[in-house]
Amino acid sequence: NTDMLQMREGLGIIRRNLVNVIDAIAKFAAENRDLPCLGFTHYQPAQLTTVGKRACLWTSDFIRDLEDVEYRLENLQFRGVKVTTGTQASYLALFDGSAEKVKQLDVMVAGKMGFAEGKIAPVTGQTYSRKVDASIAQVLAGIGASVHKFCNDIRLLANLKEMEEPFGKSQVGSSAMAYKRNPMRCERATAIARFLMDVSTSPLHTAAEQWFERTLDDSANKRLAMAECFLAADAILRIVLNVSSGLVVYPATIAARVAGELPFMATENILMAAVKAGGSRQYLHEKIRQHSQASAQRVKTEGLDNDLISRLQADDAFANLDYEKLLDPSTFTGLATIQVDDFIAGCVEPIRQKYADLIGKADSELSV
Repeated sequence: NTDMLQMREGLGIIRRNLVNVIDAIAKFAAENRDLPCLGFTHYQPAQLTTVGKRACLWTSDFIRDLEDVEYRLENLQFRGVKVTTGTQASYLALFDGSAEKVKQLDVMVAGKMGFAEGKIAPVTGQTYSRKVDASIAQVLAGIGASVHKFCNDIRLLANLKEMEEPFGKSQVGSSAMAYKRNPMRCERATAIARFLMDVSTSPLHTAAEQWFERTLDDSANKRLAMAECFLAADAILRIVLNVSSGLVVYPATIAARVAGELPFMATENILMAAVKAGGSRQYLHEKIRQHSQASAQRVKTEGLDNDLISRLQADDAFANLDYEKLLDPSTFTGLATIQVDDFIAGCVEPIRQKYADLIGKADSELSV
């Protein structure tokens, strides 16, 4: 029963941390809702998105984690007074065979501990089912996966110099190379997240290993695994809150990377515009193919800038097009900006309203 109280309190702390992480990343998403950036699939350049839309993907994962935590809190059952093998035989003897009094005692004790009558385990062995531990551990491991994905993305973006975690004024980025600014916070979080995902499998083995009403080989393992799961989840959420509250964006670098890839992405629009101007689609398609391959070869083998647009502008078949309009990055992001607005209004705001008393109450101070 004490374990149930501790886990209920622990899940409450995790819920508070998640709410604050969701709020912080959503604020970042709103601030950058319409900033076009290069999308990546397979870590290769893909269609444009926006910095804010990408942040919504991170936020969405943490919302799923919050929903899982809420489910576990809402369905957590108190073991109650069931005695050694769960039959309540000792209490039945104490109350001279009155089953009603035994049941009443179960409800009274649960109520004193803050569990309603419908939140008492109907049957148990000597302990509550260790499947409870396993289920909670998997929820915490899910948080580990979300944190790992978020922090890995920030680490990759830092390498691209598009975005980075906050960096202290006197912080040492590398003990060997003074010029470096290693993503130390995110590296720390991914390391702990991997540990969390690994240790979360142990409660499953403990649940599987139980013999009949109970065997004691669960005890030492449980006291290590469940405590470490909660401590690790709390630590990585605090790191994410610290990072997401101080993310630094470099729009000029983002724009330069977009400009380097956009000419290739814009060829379909350029082709359609040239056809509308009276050109032959088959002829124009072949011209674009030739110019694109020549430009790509220049980029790959000579390390020079992408000159596809200047090549097209110099070609009479494409000379009179409105390239400023055709190459406006905002026209390549689809509904990304609207999706950010809709997501925040429909998914984040209800959380902010529901947990208004928790926002701003999580500790994100780190020693770096």
